[in-house]
Amino acid sequence: MNYAIFKKPSRYIGNEINISRKDGDVRVALCFPDTYEIGMSHLGLRILYSIINSVPYASAERVYAPWMDLEAYLRQNSLPLESLEHRRPLRGFDMVGFTLQYELSYTNVLNMLDLGGLPVRSGDRGDEYPVVIAGGPCAVNPLPLAPFMDAFVIGDGEEVIKDILDIIYKGRSQKPEAGSKQNILNALAGLEGVYVPSIHDKEKKKIRRRTVEDLDAAAFPDAPLLPYNAIVHDRVTIEVSRGCTRGCRFCQAGMIYRPLRERSVDNVLSLAGRSLAATGYEDVSFTSLSTGDYSGLLPLIRSFNKMCRGAHVSVSLPSLRVGAINSEVLKEIKSVRKTGFTIAPEAGTKRLRNVINKDYTDEEYEGTLDKLFKEGWTTLKLYFMIGLPSETMADIDGIIDMTMKAFKKGRLLTGRRVNINLGVSVFVPKPHTPFQWTGQDLFNELRGKQDYIRNAFRNKNGISFKGQHVENSLLEAVFSRGGLESALLLEEAWKLGCRFDGWSEHFDFDKWMLASEKAGIDLYSYASRDFSVDEELPWDLIDTGITKEYLVSEHRKALREEMTADCRDACHACGLECRVRAKERKPEEQKAGAIKRETFNINVPCRLRVRFSKTGAMRCLSHHELMTAIIRAVRRADIPVAYSSGFHPHPKVSFGPPLATGVEGMSEFFDIELSALIKPDVFMGMLNPGLPEGLEVHEAEMVTGKAKSLSDLFSFYKYEIEIAPAMEEHINTFMNKNSCPVAREERSVDIRPMVAEAEVKDGILRLVVSDTEAAKARLHEILKEMLQAGAEEVQALMIKRTGLYGYNSKEQINTLRG
Repeated sequence: MNYAIFKKPSRYIGNEINISRKDGDVRVALCFPDTYEIGMSHLGLRILYSIINSVPYASAERVYAPWMDLEAYLRQNSLPLESLEHRRPLRGFDMVGFTLQYELSYTNVLNMLDLGGLPVRSGDRGDEYPVVIAGGPCAVNPLPLAPFMDAFVIGDGEEVIKDILDIIYKGRSQKPEAGSKQNILNALAGLEGVYVPSIHDKEKKKIRRRTVEDLDAAAFPDAPLLPYNAIVHDRVTIEVSRGCTRGCRFCQAGMIYRPLRERSVDNVLSLAGRSLAATGYEDVSFTSLSTGDYSGLLPLIRSFNKMCRGAHVSVSLPSLRVGAINSEVLKEIKSVRKTGFTIAPEAGTKRLRNVINKDYTDEEYEGTLDKLFKEGWTTLKLYFMIGLPSETMADIDGIIDMTMKAFKKGRLLTGRRVNINLGVSVFVPKPHTPFQWTGQDLFNELRGKQDYIRNAFRNKNGISFKGQHVENSLLEAVFSRGGLESALLLEEAWKLGCRFDGWSEHFDFDKWMLASEKAGIDLYSYASRDFSVDEELPWDLIDTGITKEYLVSEHRKALREEMTADCRDACHACGLECRVRAKERKPEEQKAGAIKRETFNINVPCRLRVRFSKTGAMRCLSHHELMTAIIRAVRRADIPVAYSSGFHPHPKVSFGPPLATGVEGMSEFFDIELSALIKPDVFMGMLNPGLPEGLEVHEAEMVTGKAKSLSDLFSFYKYEIEIAPAMEEHINTFMNKNSCPVAREERSVDIRPMVAEAEVKDGILRLVVSDTEAAKARLHEILKEMLQAGAEEVQALMIKRTGLYGYNSKEQINTLRG
């Protein structure tokens, strides 16, 4: 398939560095119900991919939700949704697993099942279909998806995935009747942490969450998949801890991922070092629910910076708790590269922070701002919530006041303009939290509060406001606490065409309103309904380990505006046993050695001009993706590239004229400055083995500082283009013209002089185009006029750039002949 005709085609090509093309006896499709760039950022999917492919008899392949243009193409041509690794349709797997991160991705789950050739309802899938399983944080209320799934994993997937694979392997290898789906489901129902609706609903059995005891002993990928597409979290990500001791009452993750478990500093450093070597990333993120509370944070960052000294690798942290920011940590973070910083105050007044158990004072907030701005940060993200239980307009004014305080203090302490990015989300009550009994704030009230904040910062330079769409949060609340009846609403919405509901450009609230009428559910009252603490809740069949008594106690404390101390300081009998308390650890700075590198003569820097080709699947890379792929390959090869100076150093690599997405290049160029002398043949021998299939270096030579830059060197470009016979007449007509003006950026440009040669032979158009004194040549613009074709038709052509030529001659540059 020619993926170049679709938006962001690199989403679909696979072929990434560290990809596994194993084909096991038990084949698993790991499905993420959102786009590639979001799914590839999900750490849980990466972990499962690594674990499954480490099992001798099993293999894992990935499937992401196709964007609207690819879905339309698949449906129009009756083609199934396929995996990236082996282009296998979903129906060809033994197990299909979905990750449930976000309620608004549920319509994509049904859509992917349908596109993959599977009936969406589990009762309609017989033995000839794979077992369909879902897991992730949303699975703690499985009811909205229960009619569509064969089973759910509740809790940590690392703990249960091998047990599931063993059952499927034994079932598939036995006689047909013994290996039937029903027998497999019966066996799965016996596993702790697995909910099988068709079986457990009859037994009225509670399902206990599965929990990883020791993170250091848990599997974690140290050679993660490396995308070409710029994914959401495009960096090495290491989970330093799981769980949280803070007990924020709105936070589902803080409840369902208890107890706190930490990775040792040594283990984190080892994983980070190996991951950097396997990917070529320049950034590492140490993540957790509250990274600022990681007991070894300062020793970790200090040791990491020593380990990566000279490698231009920076550290980033997720949003930090107010009061958890340490000046020494800030100094270490900015020592390599300083980026924006994110903190999450959540509520605008101390009273409301007591309600939600967010433990910091106004003085601690000011102290945090002082530390950030005194260390030179000028960009700050603040996250707040509206619609929290018991919220008043005084609390909303508090959000405005805290934001203005950050803005004014930033200008005062830095003496410069600062940028405050204010993000305001809507509170969504979640199951298994102290606020699970509390309905969402009324729709119109939420919208009014959001508009009130937006108006407060209208035309305020330096403060940007971004609010979550209230309609999205309404649906999130509907499905977060939805019962089995919400499954019908979901199915009706999907049938009406709802897809990518978390994306504003595709969210259609009118369709949801129509679906709600068909399902007999009033969205507004369903989202805002309160429950009694004494009644049975739809999701009570799931046992997260936290007792209802504890949640009720926290709910009542919230009503009394009482705080609950950090679990590190006192046990509050939530129902779980915290075997090792983080405060008992006293990690010291590790004596991690520097990452080993090849030694070269660093006193003799040099500049190389490199000729390479971009073919096959790599033709789908954009110019920026191509540059990123090559630079990361240089870093993986441990080639000592020179960097610019300043706060944001960049590798000194420059590329020749960019290739349009979808165009192959047989003789492309880049210049690279090295901080040490490396002979061209040695450079090629280091770089080529680590390049992905479709990228290859063919020639390299040293050039002096006086050599023309690549942007100044070329003006003639030679192409070979596969065309239809009917297009030849249009080519002749174009070549007989004296001029062909086209509109470009509010001016007219004559593109006819740009076409130096055009010859058709055996269905191939051999074309030579050139820049003129008036403008640069744009191939697709020329082809639309020459072939009398639309933009999509031109995009679908198979195009190959075969040569680049200099200004004064059509001869290939002598020193870099093709």
